[in-house]
Amino acid sequence: MDWEDLHNFLAIARHGSLSAAARTLGVTQSTMGRRLAALEARSRVTLLQKTPRGYVLTQAGEAALAAAERMEDAAHTAERAITGQDTRLSGEIRLTSIESLAAEILAPILATFAEAYPGIMVKLITSQQTLSLAAREADIAVRLARPRGNELVIRKLADMSFGFYASPNYAARHAPYQPHDPSHRLILMEEDSAAFPEMVALSMAFPEAAIALRANSRYVQLAACEAGMGIACLADYLAVPRHLVRLQGCESAREIWLAQHQDTRHVPRFKALTAALSTGIKSRSEILMRGGSHTP
Repeated sequence: MDWEDLHNFLAIARHGSLSAAARTLGVTQSTMGRRLAALEARSRVTLLQKTPRGYVLTQAGEAALAAAERMEDAAHTAERAITGQDTRLSGEIRLTSIESLAAEILAPILATFAEAYPGIMVKLITSQQTLSLAAREADIAVRLARPRGNELVIRKLADMSFGFYASPNYAARHAPYQPHDPSHRLILMEEDSAAFPEMVALSMAFPEAAIALRANSRYVQLAACEAGMGIACLADYLAVPRHLVRLQGCESAREIWLAQHQDTRHVPRFKALTAALSTGIKSRSEILMRGGSHTP
C-alpha cells in the first residue's frame, strides 16, 4: 500500500470527517474522498463506515489503524533522523506558541533573528492547541505549561504574571469594589480551555458573577475588557499598556517553557533560534512580570 493513502486514512480516522482531514493535510475534501475510495478498492475491504455523526472504523479499519500508526511513527523517526543531520544555517523552522505571546513578545525577537540569519525562514504557528513535536507538527514550542515527554528537551525561560482587569468605566460603575457583587460579569475562555490556572482563579474570585463572554483569543478578551463588558484575567504585559484598572485579588503566574525534540537539538538552525528565543525572552522578564515598561 502507498504510505500517502495510509496517511489519508489516519487523518480521516482521527478527525471523523473528510473536510477536517482535508484541512489537516492541506488538500480538498473531494481528493480525500477519492483517496479513501481507492484505498478501500485496492484492499477489497471497507475501512471506514460513514454514519450521520461522521466516519467510524470498521473491524478491518481497527486492524489497519494500529499498523498505520506504527508506520507513521517509523516515518517520523526517519524524518527526525534526517533533519538531525542537517548542518545548514538555512531552511524552515516551525515555531508554535499562543497568539498574544507570539505577537507581543516573540515577534520583536524574530525580527532581530531574521536580520542575523536571513537564510532561515520561521513559520510561526499560533494556536491554543498543543502541537506535537514528535510528529513534526512543529519543531520548537514556546508554551505556558511544562511540556511532557521523555523525547523532549525542555527549559524554563521566564515567569509571566496575570491580573484581574476591568475598564475604567466598568470599575467606576462597580465602585466600591466588592468581589461578591452579583452584578459583576466575567470574560472567560471557552469551556474546553476553562481549566487554565488564571481562568480558575478568576471564576473562584467572583463566585456570584455572570459570564458575559467566552473567547479563546486573548486579544478578544482584551478588547471586550477595554469595551467595559466585564472583568478579565489578562497577562500583565497585555493589560498594562492599555491602562486598564487592575483589581485586587489576583497574583497568578504561569511559566514559559521552550521545548524541542531531542533528535533535532543539534541542528544548527534550531540551535540558533532556541538561543535567540532564550536570550530574548529572558531579557523581557520585567515586561512579562507585572507588565514592566513594555519597551521592546
